[in-house]
Amino acid sequence: MANYIHVPPGSPEVPKLDVTVQDQEEQRCREGALSLLQHLRPHWDPQEVTLQLFTDGITNKLIGCYVGNTMEDVVLVRIYGNKTELLVDRDEEVKSFRVLQAHGCAPQLYCTFNNGLCYEFIQGEALDPKHVRNPAIFRLIARQLAKIHAIHAHNGWIPKSNLWLKMGKYFSLIPIGFADEDLNERFLSDIPSSQILQEEMTWMKEILSNLGSPVVLCHNDLLCKNIIYNEKQGDVQFIDYEYSGYNYLAYDIGNHFNEFAGVSDVDYSLYPDRELQGQWLRSYLEAYKEYKGFGTEVTEKEVEILFIQVNQFALASHFFWGLWALIQAKYSTIEFDFLGYAIVRFNQYFKMKPEVTALKMPE
Repeated sequence: MANYIHVPPGSPEVPKLDVTVQDQEEQRCREGALSLLQHLRPHWDPQEVTLQLFTDGITNKLIGCYVGNTMEDVVLVRIYGNKTELLVDRDEEVKSFRVLQAHGCAPQLYCTFNNGLCYEFIQGEALDPKHVRNPAIFRLIARQLAKIHAIHAHNGWIPKSNLWLKMGKYFSLIPIGFADEDLNERFLSDIPSSQILQEEMTWMKEILSNLGSPVVLCHNDLLCKNIIYNEKQGDVQFIDYEYSGYNYLAYDIGNHFNEFAGVSDVDYSLYPDRELQGQWLRSYLEAYKEYKGFGTEVTEKEVEILFIQVNQFALASHFFWGLWALIQAKYSTIEFDFLGYAIVRFNQYFKMKPEVTALKMPE
């Protein structure tokens, strides 16, 4: 896969520790976490360390480690989910993390280990769908995303998106059936055939690649829980860079808009309407132009063009996470109805397709 992400010179090296953290049993998990902390926080007394499990993720397990009651210094230990190396390029993730850290857009990455990584805890609140509709908060999110999109992290190359390559890879990994009879019945009746999926991928690549959306450094997974809002400081930070990389700018925004619907109880009536999107996209474009040094004046036409690109790329986001969820349904040990999630994403893709393809670019 084309490798465009270039870590700036002088970025601190990230130690790789030869430790494997077992996540199935609590005691073994604690032992693994403590052996990491021996390197990262040698002055902590192992008896005093509290481990707190965060359960928001559906790809990995996340554990916060701290001493005392204040949670002032928390080391986050993220243990990769079963077979997630099929879905995520771990070297690219670390590179993205380091690039974003160098630009003040990510917490400190302390180390990687055999089946995960450790990083700094960001103080604040992980958002819910109700928060991302709040203009005071969504303007901060739009600005922060623009800041990331304006980062120049490639070394002289003109970057290309790896979206279609990645989608093709996921497509080659989707199961053809399940051993569990009920799962298999749902799979066969509610998931489109591989021929239909293949045809849609070909159609998307042809149409979306030609919309003129710039290829920039993207987060690619901006769901509500990956946005940390610090009310006291009045800022937002994004976490989890597993899917980061060069991609179409409009995909990153369309993917975020899809996430207004939530993850566990998905409700697409929460997808932002034209008015909210208009305000969001204007804030984004003002910030993007400012970061790129183009002034801050934004025309109605620019907002309209981005609106169309974003809503058409939202289709690719539904499709991508639909394929992803099918692979997770086969391999993941996390308790979550991945097959149900795949069905929801593909259904929304086909529902949304005629509406967004009817949108015409302004003259």
